[in-house]
Amino acid sequence: MRILVTNDDGIHAEGLAALERIAAHLSDDVWVVAPEVEQSGASRALTLTTPLRVRRLAPKRFAVLGTPTDCVLLAIQDLIEGGPPDLVLSGVNRGQNLGEDVTVSGTVAGAMQGMALGVPGIALSQALARYHDDEQALYHTAETFAPGIIRKLLKTGWPEGVIININFPDLEPEQVTTVEVCAQGIRDVHNGHAERRTDLRGRHYYWMGWRGLPDTSPEGTDLYAVRHGRISVTPLHIDLTHRPTLHSLKGVLGGPPPKS
Repeated sequence: MRILVTNDDGIHAEGLAALERIAAHLSDDVWVVAPEVEQSGASRALTLTTPLRVRRLAPKRFAVLGTPTDCVLLAIQDLIEGGPPDLVLSGVNRGQNLGEDVTVSGTVAGAMQGMALGVPGIALSQALARYHDDEQALYHTAETFAPGIIRKLLKTGWPEGVIININFPDLEPEQVTTVEVCAQGIRDVHNGHAERRTDLRGRHYYWMGWRGLPDTSPEGTDLYAVRHGRISVTPLHIDLTHRPTLHSLKGVLGGPPPKS
């Protein structure tokens, strides 16, 4: 099995090194194509207005001055020799990608781009108690459980057009309670905010951050699972169409009769 490893935290991230070790448990043909610098929050952005610079760091290791989506596209279409990969692993992200996070996550986007090019993708994230430089991500928790989970997923398989989003709780391995397949949740609090500051020339600027407010998402969601010490496994797909509204609007604005 040929595996492509990518991330959004950058080529030098600890989580990427952890994911390389995870991939090494599954295959001896592992390729790494990751952003030159951190691309957190890049979602599925493509670099369209500037050239993409690539540095070859080792025979199967590349740094791209671009987004995770750029990395996966270049890897599959040009950089990987001998044919496309059989699997894209993206992560291990420093911090959880739960609930509505998945729509802005560069980690999830890396797996999504693999899926869009016909390669199964899995996104992996290690939860943090808070987003702060002093906070140490427990990547060894992800390393303990990820190989076994990935093997089971590959044996079972999943449909085309779907990726798997895995989040590991901010706990030591022996404290993790179980693995739970669950739905994507939606927070009932708004954590993101922009803080207004002033530079030395008196000009205003803004710094994005997170309040870290706890949510109360219900059981059965990824947010609840990770909050209660479980590993969340969530199948995601890129089709954002809301079917009930699609059907109701057809009756108002016209169009062919909706299919059941």
